Amino acid sequence: MAENFTYDFIGDHLKIAEGSGGWNLELNKISWNKKPAKYDLRSWSGDHQKMGKGITLTAEELTKLRDLLNSIEIN
Repeated sequence: MAENFTYDFIGDHLKIAEGSGGWNLELNKISWNKKPAKYDLRSWSGDHQKMGKGITLTAEELTKLRDLLNSIEIN
């Protein structure tokens, strides 16, 4: 059985893509279980009550990812 957890959104919801059925891929800053907030990339239902699998990144990791993405050519 899954553990209970809490999450609080910090700041705006940054929508990357609209999915089917009202779900959106978003980059958010979230505090999980009242811990310091991290950046989170995942799919959320329109009311933000349900979530899909995603990844959580520290500010340093997100900065490194940004730098790597800026260094490659995207066709």
